[in-house]
Amino acid sequence: MGNKHKIAVATLGCKVNQFESAGIIEKFTGKDFTVAPFSNTADIYIINTCTVTSAADYQSRQLIRRAHRKNPEASIIVTGCCAQMAPREIADLPGVTIVAGNSEKEKIPDIIRNTAQGKPVCARQSPAGRQQILVGDISKSGKISDFTVSGFPERTRAFIRIQDGCNSFCSYCIIPYARGRSRSLPEKDALGQIGRLADAGYREIVLSGIHLGIYGQDLSPPTDLLNLLRKAEENKTVERLRLSSIEPAEITDKMITHIENSKVVCHHLHIPLQSGDNKILSLMKRNYDAESFKYLIERLLDKVPDMAIGIDVMAGFPGEGEREFENTLEFIEGLPVAYLHVFPYSERPGTRSPTLPDKVKDDIKTKRCHILRTLGKKKRAAFAERFTEKELAVLIEGKKDGKTGLMRGFSENYIPVLVTNGNPSLINNVIDVIADRAEEGKIFGRKIVNG
Repeated sequence: MGNKHKIAVATLGCKVNQFESAGIIEKFTGKDFTVAPFSNTADIYIINTCTVTSAADYQSRQLIRRAHRKNPEASIIVTGCCAQMAPREIADLPGVTIVAGNSEKEKIPDIIRNTAQGKPVCARQSPAGRQQILVGDISKSGKISDFTVSGFPERTRAFIRIQDGCNSFCSYCIIPYARGRSRSLPEKDALGQIGRLADAGYREIVLSGIHLGIYGQDLSPPTDLLNLLRKAEENKTVERLRLSSIEPAEITDKMITHIENSKVVCHHLHIPLQSGDNKILSLMKRNYDAESFKYLIERLLDKVPDMAIGIDVMAGFPGEGEREFENTLEFIEGLPVAYLHVFPYSERPGTRSPTLPDKVKDDIKTKRCHILRTLGKKKRAAFAERFTEKELAVLIEGKKDGKTGLMRGFSENYIPVLVTNGNPSLINNVIDVIADRAEEGKIFGRKIVNG
């Protein structure tokens, strides 16, 4: 393999996976290894998979096959949620040498070093004889894995995973089985990571987790997300903190008040809705109804009128007839949200929803997703339009917009902004922009020139 082992990493799925992949990559800076793009020929491929839908499973398998075609002699290490849930099926794919579960993910750098030095890896071999499976019982994992990240190449925003696992067990969701129960990063460590990334020059940090809103409940003594946000602000370490997805029941009045008064927490929340029909919400084992969800959105926007609220919506859950879908569509039409993430229901073996009657045909799911995505585009466009002729604080990213060639970034409330008088010196700076016009959910604006 030459003097340096070339390693390429591909990541599917959530921000937690992205953070963990960055943690793996960071271990390979040195004389023995070099990190290459996944599209390049490499000696070792690491594929961090997702299994939230059947499409994610398919994409995971496709990446494995692509790596094997690129270099049939390469070692392919597969980790993540798909590896956790179907280790033997993954191990039997061409080229796979090691399957590592989510609890074992942090061991991958040591596994690779030992393999490169010809040392044996302690693992169970698959029936094929060559592949090794390192997948433990994730439900017995008592603490969050030990990943730290000091930077994210080619990104102006950093991610910190402060929580892992989920305790909810919604009827459609495989993630509690793939990630285990909730585990939180100790508060001191979370604040330390925020400080280190801020010192490294990051103006915005995204706090992420699988079930972010229950952060700290498992710690001793217990704490919570709000307490962490307060301490981060008191420390004055970072310019912006953004929250990843958070469940409706975990957005308390105290949390809303803190966001309203905070100088650091971005005015942007992503809140899973899934359905606007109460019968479907009950079948999904969600812990709210449509009325309480609407009331939450109203309370948020009453306190923080410029907040961008995004929602997840699932189409085609078992039992979703025309009336239930129309209820969802009408409900979302009346919600003052900024954007939708729409996806079709995907049956996940091992969850409760496959046993439910009244399955929805795939062509109907596709049609309903199209209707919801069209509504989502209208919502996004209407939200951006609200801010024309207003001033926005925009964090400028490192890459220009591919279509226009303009410098680009995101406002605090998550509107994509293209700066018509920008230049590369603005990269990784938060600048004030006057919004001239909105187009397809994006703002075109001018940097305010002082003096």
